[in-house]
Amino acid sequence: MTDTAENTANAGIKVALVDDQQLVRSGFTMLINSQPDLEVVLQAGNGRDALTALTASAADVVLMDVRMPGMDGIETTRKLMERVRSAPDGSRLAGLKIVVLTTFDLDEYALAAIQAGASGFLLKDAPPEELLEAIRTVYRGDAVIAPSTTRRLLDHVAPLLSAPSAAKDEHQQAVQRLTAREHEVFLLIAQGYSNPEIASSLFLSEATVKTHVGHILSKLSARDRVQIVVIAYETGVVTPS
Repeated sequence: MTDTAENTANAGIKVALVDDQQLVRSGFTMLINSQPDLEVVLQAGNGRDALTALTASAADVVLMDVRMPGMDGIETTRKLMERVRSAPDGSRLAGLKIVVLTTFDLDEYALAAIQAGASGFLLKDAPPEELLEAIRTVYRGDAVIAPSTTRRLLDHVAPLLSAPSAAKDEHQQAVQRLTAREHEVFLLIAQGYSNPEIASSLFLSEATVKTHVGHILSKLSARDRVQIVVIAYETGVVTPS
């Protein structure tokens, strides 16, 4: 069953909730709608309903449960990202970001979802302010959600990421094509730094940092910063702490 709650207002970040538990959806909806800059525009109880509903309803950020009956969050993320990649530049769908919700801190499902195209993951029992900030962060695209949690996950699965593969070889070559300054920015992104933090650390303007980040994303064929972090682990630029 799919619930939609469209609002004609265009202001604010539009959020879609995909979770098989009505109670979870209701609680998140109340929390998110309490914020002046956030609005829940869609709810779905499973992946198939989400794919159908998101065709008719525009959203900026999707909060996606990783474990659902029928089509799980990983497969739903993969199918959504296929649509995103074929969407016209500048369209809302082209900028859609997905945050995976999990109940496990070091969950291999979270990694699989990130590899499928999610922009990060968040624990369901995270403090309310962390959930709200995660939505804003992924919408802005200038930082990785919960860097410490993401690092713990990647530290845990580092052996899997460092295994030989064609993708790893391609990423290694791409990293070598970065300029010296881009490599500095790449390292700081991999450590979870936001654009303002990178600018402060390297004594650059935020506009210059954004330019470097754009070049890095392009050279690495990465959609967002969390993929940059994964590539840093794959290529050994960052090692488990």
